[in-house]
Amino acid sequence: MYSFIVNPNSRSGQGREIWNHLRSIMESQGISYQYYLTEYVGHATEFARKISASGTPDEPATLVTVGGDGTIYEVLTGIEDLDSVIFGFIPTGSGNDFCRSMGLPRNPEEALRIILNKRRIVSMDVPKIQLGPHAYRFGISAGMGYDAAICQEVLITPGKKFLNRLHLGKLTYLMVALKQFLFLTPFTVTVQTDTEGERIFPKTWFATAMNQKYEGGGFKFCPDARPDDGLLDVIVLSGISRFKMLFCLPSALWGGHTKIKGVHILKCRDVHITSDYPLPVHKDGESGGIQREFSVSIEKKPLKIIMPVL
Repeated sequence: MYSFIVNPNSRSGQGREIWNHLRSIMESQGISYQYYLTEYVGHATEFARKISASGTPDEPATLVTVGGDGTIYEVLTGIEDLDSVIFGFIPTGSGNDFCRSMGLPRNPEEALRIILNKRRIVSMDVPKIQLGPHAYRFGISAGMGYDAAICQEVLITPGKKFLNRLHLGKLTYLMVALKQFLFLTPFTVTVQTDTEGERIFPKTWFATAMNQKYEGGGFKFCPDARPDDGLLDVIVLSGISRFKMLFCLPSALWGGHTKIKGVHILKCRDVHITSDYPLPVHKDGESGGIQREFSVSIEKKPLKIIMPVL
């Protein structure tokens, strides 16, 4: 039995249309499945908790997320026991950083075909972010500063839905990124890791813990990141002038920014990040509120994920 958690509002409502098409494919093949449509923030977490409770390490439930990158953290957070599920992902969002990093197809129909074949299962590290008393798992990245400020403002930008309908959603990110670039004040951040101890970075633009190579819709911020090495890659942009950032950010599209002075990448299993004043925080591109500190660690158990055959 396949269990699907579907975000029908992904890609400005196209998620529902894509899902209906995928359903018709499965029904024509006589595939047994059940599905849950999310209706509000946190709904996917509730569904994931219910589905994972039906699986065991010996007979894991097949849990498939149909949505964007932001739906992933909700689903991962809801899984009670990572051993109790096999995870599949069908992208219906716009960023596609998870697919880009993991080597998964971006075409929903192709992604479904791979899931139904289920010929190759690999293990993926699952990081967890601690925000005050609350903990959330994520699949891609979590951080504070410039990238999180963009994510938070985009979520409340009035014209975002309209531009998405015109397939111009990336313009929203571009406009917000430019605004944040012009007005964000760099901050001082203290980064405590289990590998390098405590390091202080003044004039920081952002500090992000990454499980994958890409975030932000295609920026290859951590080119050497691997989701199966048991380690986080923490990137800190510090001491870079606003003018220098004009060259640093575009070069991150292919990973060339790592050669620029002021770009620091640390490898660790646990990290605690503290800023000198409260800042926006994101988890897989979704808002984590305004925080002064957070911690990220790797879960002891990996997640089994369905991948294309090599």
